[in-house]
Amino acid sequence: MSITATDRILFTGDSITDCDRLRENSLHLGFGYVSFAAARLQARLASPKLQILNRGLSGDRIGNLLGRVQPDLLDLQPTVVSILLGINDTWRRYDRNEETTAEVFENGYRILLGKIRQQLTARIILLEPFLLHTSEDRYAWREDLNPKIDVVRKLAIEFGTDLLPLDSIFAKAATRAPAAFWAYDGVHPTAAGHALIADAWLSQVGLA
Repeated sequence: MSITATDRILFTGDSITDCDRLRENSLHLGFGYVSFAAARLQARLASPKLQILNRGLSGDRIGNLLGRVQPDLLDLQPTVVSILLGINDTWRRYDRNEETTAEVFENGYRILLGKIRQQLTARIILLEPFLLHTSEDRYAWREDLNPKIDVVRKLAIEFGTDLLPLDSIFAKAATRAPAAFWAYDGVHPTAAGHALIADAWLSQVGLA
């Protein structure tokens, strides 16, 4: 199923999705993959009825997104929901000693998806959290992140969603250019990294 000219597409997640969007403008898409993908969608479909919204919020973890799911997702009545979440649930363990176990992450994510399924008739696209090894400490994060990636894959099957395997996509990209070329700190994409996500997203919805 491809995107249609009358869809309302909602992107949500953490800083990778947020990407400095202007809070005072509810239609601002930020400066990353959401904006890149939206420009291509708008040019391809050429439809004033196509609506694209960005509700990513820098620093969000699964509990944060679940806490704002009503005003920032459900109330907006999207027909397509795209979610990229999980890296902060790992990062905070290492910089603040605030651990989100894989079990807690899975339970929260399942509740989130359950609410979407119950209250919306929407296509859901789950994007794996990803990590590139730009420094030695990033290797250590794998112990925490890999189980969360497995959770996203498991829930994509359970809820019948689309799945973008971003961790694999970025790992493959790192064979073409150094890791920092795609994500300067292993987490936050460069312009090239954002383009990589946008291209993968568009390919997933049949509009590459």
